[in-house]
Order: sequence, then structure tokens, then C-alpha cells
Amino acid sequence: MGKPTRRTALSDRIPGGRDGRRMLIVTFVDRIGSGLWGATATLYFTFAAGLSTAEIGVLLAVSGAIGIAGPPLGGLLADRVRLRPLLIAVQLVRAAASLALLTTTDLRLLLAIASVGSLGDRAASVLTKLYATRVAGPERVRYLAISRTAMNVGWAVGGLAAAAALTGGTVTVYRWLLIGDALSFVASALFTLGCAEPPSASRIAATSAPAESAPAAAPEKTTAPNPWRDRRYLAYTAGEAVLFLDDSVFKVGLPLWAVTATSTPHQLVPLLLVLNNVLVVLFQVPFARFGATPHTARTSLWPLAGAFLVGGAALAASTVGAPWFAAATLVLAATAFTVAEMLHATISWELSVALAPPSAQGAYLGVHGLAQAVQRSAGPLAVTAAIAAGPVGWLGLGAGLAAMCGAQRHLVRDRGDGALSVVPVTVSEH
Repeated sequence: MGKPTRRTALSDRIPGGRDGRRMLIVTFVDRIGSGLWGATATLYFTFAAGLSTAEIGVLLAVSGAIGIAGPPLGGLLADRVRLRPLLIAVQLVRAAASLALLTTTDLRLLLAIASVGSLGDRAASVLTKLYATRVAGPERVRYLAISRTAMNVGWAVGGLAAAAALTGGTVTVYRWLLIGDALSFVASALFTLGCAEPPSASRIAATSAPAESAPAAAPEKTTAPNPWRDRRYLAYTAGEAVLFLDDSVFKVGLPLWAVTATSTPHQLVPLLLVLNNVLVVLFQVPFARFGATPHTARTSLWPLAGAFLVGGAALAASTVGAPWFAAATLVLAATAFTVAEMLHATISWELSVALAPPSAQGAYLGVHGLAQAVQRSAGPLAVTAAIAAGPVGWLGLGAGLAAMCGAQRHLVRDRGDGALSVVPVTVSEH
């Protein structure tokens, strides 16, 4: 037998075969565009659109709130129509919304356009996750880890490209970066066009009929599982919205706390974000083992609680002592919250799929997507409240997140055989 080539070895390490690899390219290209726009959105609305700070706040807050509907809407549609064309359509909607922002400076029109784009962004996120879940099968957690690595590299490439472009400092540069964001969505749609439609238990169940039926017996009346009637899944999703606060800690909490409450040099702030990115790229794949099975994911909620406690305590301690001590504790906090981010990403992916009935996977994952969407809107408020409370606020936040890990572990019960105890839902139960 011939020696396996490097390309073959790489293919074997990526679950999902050709379609899994192609979707990684989609993820990478998508995140390059997000990095371009994320680094310059506020600047564009300020200098190109001429909005005031208050108007920008309203624009981002309202469009973000409307975007919360994106995950459940996308998941619901994915159980009823083919996933690949749906994902392509959403990518093209995102591209159109980005380009439409160039056509007006009117706040009302910008709000409507940004809201459409926000819906598309949130829907695309859950649809991409659903595609990966279907195509990777039992290896979905490993695929998530590789996908998150591609996301972070894409963000870094887009952010660096935006930083280089902004040295020009002209309004034209902001417009071209927005065009680059739109083109990334078009490219993502084109790459998705080359993917195959993944198997879907929900669509098979909806379209198939028995070849022969016995006329004498009437089938038991059942209905497709409904996540909005599944109290356990709704409670699990609500807890997830809390555990996703690590995102707001990095985007809002760490920078504000470092510059307003500690004696550390301000130059450390961007380095903390770089540290987060580098750690995720290096260790997200090895961390996949913490969510290899539902039982493992449930058990991993304890180290996740520990990481949150360490991160909160380190931020609380960063106000004490010399600048070097403040810097050291901020680095410790950034490391702890990054570990929490990687652990939670792995645990969340596995449990959200394990708790979802295959026949309604899209609807369930769409509801689960609400957790991140809600956190993006409410998370900054929770983090700024912790900052306002001082060191005690960070201790309380860390302890609260750790307590939520314990609550989630209790909620996601284990039968002892590595499987979760999920009760099937029928019409008679509701």
C-alpha cells in the first residue's frame, strides 16, 4: 500500500468528509468579513454615515434585539426546507444588507437594514451549526473545535486587514471595508453551493410515508416535538444565556475594568484579546475531549465552574498592588475566562444536540441559539453592573456563573450509562 499523503491525513482528521472541509472554508471566509466589519462598524457609522454616539447606540441596540429572532426562525425553517439552499439564501441576504448600508445615512433606513442584517447573522450562525451537526455526525464536537479554530483565525485575518486599511484614515476606506464584508458573504454562498445537502431526520420523517398501512388500526396521535413546550430544554437554554457571559467579559468587561479600575498600562488591553485568540487557536481542538459524549460534557461542567471562579477572583484582585501585579492578575483572568470559553463551547455544542430530538433538531437548535443572541443584548449590562459594584461585583459574577454550572449539571440528568434522560414529547403530555 502507498504511503498516505499529507492531504489524505488532513482529510481524515476533519470530520464530515469533503462537505465538512468545504464548510470550514465557508466559516473562515465568513469570519474574515466579520473581522473587517466588527473592527470598523462604529467608525463607519460615525464618519461615513454621520451618526451621533446616541444614534449609534440606538442603532446597534435595536438591531441586535431584533436579531434575537434569527436563530429560532432559521432553525424552524431548517426542519421544513432543504438546509443548503436556505443557508445560501441567508448569506445573500447578509450581503445585500451590508451593501444597502452604503446607500443611505438616514437613521430609520439604517435601522431597518441593520435589523435585516442582524437577523441574517444570527440565523446563519445556527444554520451553519446545524449543517455541521448533520454532516459530522458522532464527531460533531471535534468538528466544532476545528470550526472554532477556523473562526478565530478568520477573525484575526479580518481584524489585521482592517487595522492595516485604517492607516489611510479616509471615509472611502470605511466603505471599502464594508464592501469587503459583503463580498465575504457572497463568497461563503458560492462555497456553500458546492456542498451537498446533509441528511435530515426531520425532513425524512415529514416526507416519508409507510408503504403499506393496516386499515383496521388507527395510529397513535403524536406531533413533532416542540422546543417551546419542552420545559427542560427551555430551562437549559436560559442557563446557557448566563454561561455565554464570557463573551461580554472579553468584549466589554476586561477592557473597561483594566483601564478604569487597575494600574496596569493601557497597552495590555489589546494583548489580552490577542492572548484569548491565540489560546483558542492552539487548544480548542484538544479541548474537544471534554465534550466527546453527553456524560463527559455533563461532568466537564465542574471544571467550567472552577474556571469561572478563578476568572472572577483574579479580576477582583487586580485592583490591589503594583502595576506588575495588576497585569499578572489580568493575564490570569483572561486565561481563566478563555479556558471557560473553550470548555463551554464544547459542552454547549454536545448537550444542545444531545437534548434535541432528531426529528426536530433544527427547531431545538434554533431555540438554543437564543442563548447567545440574548447574551449579546443583555450581557454588556450584566458586566457593566459587575464593574460598577467593584471587586465584589466580579466575585459575585464568578460565583454566579459557577452556581449556574451546578444548576445545569442537575438539570441535564445522567442515567449512568453515558446517556441523558430525555423524555419524548407527545400531544397527550401537553
